[in-house]
Amino acid sequence: MISLLIADDHPLFRSALTGALRDQLGEVDIQESHDLESTLVSLKANPDVDLLLLDLNMPGSGDLYGLIRIRSDFPDIPVAVISGSDDLSIVANVIEAGALGFIPKTSEPALYVEAISTILEGDSWLPIGMAEQLQQLPAPDLDMQRRVAELTPQQYKVLCYLHEGLLNKQIAYELNISEATVKAHITAIFRKLNINNRTQAVLVVSDLNLQLI
Repeated sequence: MISLLIADDHPLFRSALTGALRDQLGEVDIQESHDLESTLVSLKANPDVDLLLLDLNMPGSGDLYGLIRIRSDFPDIPVAVISGSDDLSIVANVIEAGALGFIPKTSEPALYVEAISTILEGDSWLPIGMAEQLQQLPAPDLDMQRRVAELTPQQYKVLCYLHEGLLNKQIAYELNISEATVKAHITAIFRKLNINNRTQAVLVVSDLNLQLI
């Protein structure tokens, strides 16, 4: 039996897609998650899932951060991105980050089935003509996204709190940790991201559209 995880923050979309896929695929095990944290929890509990259908813009995902984090933590789980946007630069970034497919949310159920079947057979899948269009674009640079994905969940939260302008003692209060631990996290963040100060940290969060998990 095929096992799928649909990660999307819109319950109506998840419900509609689940129903459509069950109609098309017959017996299929479909699980759901609504943000990055619940997706990571589900993947940890179900490491044998055959395919993750991932929405880029659900809470905590921060555009590409969620995809890169998932690919880093669960490299053996195939991922297909589902998105309401088919902007070519986004698609290029998604494929470069390790997704095996990109499925526009507006696709008909049969197209979802085609994409899922193709990926489960070991191939990548894109809408007709998109692969040729992507070849015309320069290769995206995902170095900073990969660096962010190397942060621990606690370090990621500290980074987001830095973006919100919180002082070390305020961050310590929010995370129920000591100020010394906050300082240690900040030092590790600067080292992993190859930055030197809080201003650069704020720019990283803004540029990548990161969101607090």
